[in-house]
Amino acid sequence: MFKASIIGGTGYGGAELCRQLLQHPQVELTRVCAIDNVGRNLGEVHYNLAGHTDLTFENLPPEEAVAGVDVCFLGLPHKVSADIAPDLIGLGAKIIDLSGDFRLRDAEVYARYYHRAHPRPDLLGSFAYGLPELNREAIAAATEIASPGCFATAITVGLLPFARAGLLTEKVRTVACTGSSGSGAYAKAGTHHPLRAGNLKIYRPLDHQHRPEIEQTLRDAGAAPSFHLDFVPVSAPLVRGILANSIFDVPAEFDEDAVAQLYHDAYGHQPFVKVISGRFPEVVAVAGTNYAEVGFSVGPARDGLRTVVAVCAIDNLVKGGAGQAVQSMNITLGLEEDAGLAGYMGIWP
Repeated sequence: MFKASIIGGTGYGGAELCRQLLQHPQVELTRVCAIDNVGRNLGEVHYNLAGHTDLTFENLPPEEAVAGVDVCFLGLPHKVSADIAPDLIGLGAKIIDLSGDFRLRDAEVYARYYHRAHPRPDLLGSFAYGLPELNREAIAAATEIASPGCFATAITVGLLPFARAGLLTEKVRTVACTGSSGSGAYAKAGTHHPLRAGNLKIYRPLDHQHRPEIEQTLRDAGAAPSFHLDFVPVSAPLVRGILANSIFDVPAEFDEDAVAQLYHDAYGHQPFVKVISGRFPEVVAVAGTNYAEVGFSVGPARDGLRTVVAVCAIDNLVKGGAGQAVQSMNITLGLEEDAGLAGYMGIWP
């Protein structure tokens, strides 16, 4: 039995990590650290965990948080993780960071999008990017993993087959809607759910911090250097889920059958990506699970081109967060990739 700890366990991402690890058949959650709710049982803060654990939140120095464990998850905010993670490297535990602090390789790009100079630019590029559908071998060999962002996961999974085929050469436009849990556990004026319910609004258009992450990842997968993303996030009136819709042109010979073949070649053997036909991906079908649904629409040929809409639906806290981090943990520990993740389906409706 492997042992795991969490640093930063009181937010929604931390709650989901606790849920995933407490039911894992081969990994024992031994320690959950935080700076708030110290001494309280996990179930007193995350009500779904009541009665399932005797663990309490502890406020420990980072080196004590990783003592004796095989893997440590960092469920910390951006900028905080960058200060703590370097002190954990080399202490014997694999590190899986759920923040954005080690996803980008360019320190200038990080400073622009995260509004702070990175304190350890020498470590940028040293963490394996934890998208199993692209980086399974690197994850398996890694001791430090940067788990992808929620929008980055949904948009990249939708577009990855086209990047691999060399079809992302120019602009892609994406509109993606997200649930309120992605804004964190603490209400703010722009993200508090009562202000989102019955409402739709965009935020950070063309300037979201996941934009350079997505561009970097898709170029790694085969998109051209000229490829770039125009991304508009939408604040949606739901708690969980992301629906990403990406629009771009491909050569006219890529009709519906050819595009379907791209998806099946990319995802036919992937345990957590479902290629949907006969309908389009929906958030309700994957909420609460580590699955992604992908689908597409192909327009008529015009002037040698066709317009494609690539669609992906995920749960932002699971495949877009804690579940994907556990998926990477399974890979790097040499476990079955779907251990602890494949035993449950979504809730319908």
